[in-house]
Amino acid sequence: MSVAAMIGDRNIRNMTVGLVQQQNSADITKNLQKLEHNIHQCAQRGAKLVVLQELHNSLYFCQTEDTNKFDLAETIPGPSTEHFGALARELGIVLVTSLFERRASGIYHNTSVVLEKDGSIAGKYRKMHIPDDPAYYEKFYFTPGDLGFNQIETSVGKLGVLVCWDQWYPEAARLMALAGADILIYPTAIGWESTDSADEQQRQQDAWVISQRGHAVANGLPVISVNRVGHEVDPSAQTNGIQFWGHSFVAGPQGEILTKASSNEEQNLVVEIDLVHSENIRRIWPFFRDRRIDAFGELTRRYRD
Repeated sequence: MSVAAMIGDRNIRNMTVGLVQQQNSADITKNLQKLEHNIHQCAQRGAKLVVLQELHNSLYFCQTEDTNKFDLAETIPGPSTEHFGALARELGIVLVTSLFERRASGIYHNTSVVLEKDGSIAGKYRKMHIPDDPAYYEKFYFTPGDLGFNQIETSVGKLGVLVCWDQWYPEAARLMALAGADILIYPTAIGWESTDSADEQQRQQDAWVISQRGHAVANGLPVISVNRVGHEVDPSAQTNGIQFWGHSFVAGPQGEILTKASSNEEQNLVVEIDLVHSENIRRIWPFFRDRRIDAFGELTRRYRD
């Protein structure tokens, strides 16, 4: 049986994917209106899977530690899953969202929810790796995820959804691939602090791209990374805020760039991803076959003293 026929048995041979790279404001209503417009544009261009950036409803509120920001959180299911679920149903698309989840009093998560084309919740992923750096005070807000690294089954394929800081960890990508994901997806919020030199800014962005392209190569899977764009001020004035660097992109299973967005402009991208190519790449580069799983036990230790 040919590769195409084998994948055809699953009714999944390719994905037409839309990426929404957006600049947000403090006006959540306007952010939601803009998101809805951009999602419509992607669907009109043929996207059957649309991916949104990290924490897309609001400004990136983690630049400061402010207990009032917990008011932004919502339950899942809740208002956003109802709103975006209705939109997914209207357009007949699978939609990857990124929400501030209120699980219980004092327990909040950075959670990606995947909505099926009938508007139902196909699954969710809670961000596992939580940063705590100047202007990225996420440990103040988010409890580390506890749902593990499990792909989410949808009508367009098996989605390996991770979130932002997870993208620096090869273990997370590998575990999603081992769970059967057809594609790796990273809603993201990352940018520069204005005091960084131009050379340093370029090094940071290059490292970000290279890391994710490496996940694509090592796992023989396409990678979708959707970042915010534009400047957001630091409410505390302790820093000059964050210039989110955009540059959303899709890489193929050999790390090849299939499409990429601007570093400073809002943009909607639509691209078709060939899943037959992923199967073929895994046949010529059988990294999974040659893994020495009998020798990897030390990976579960923090450090080898």
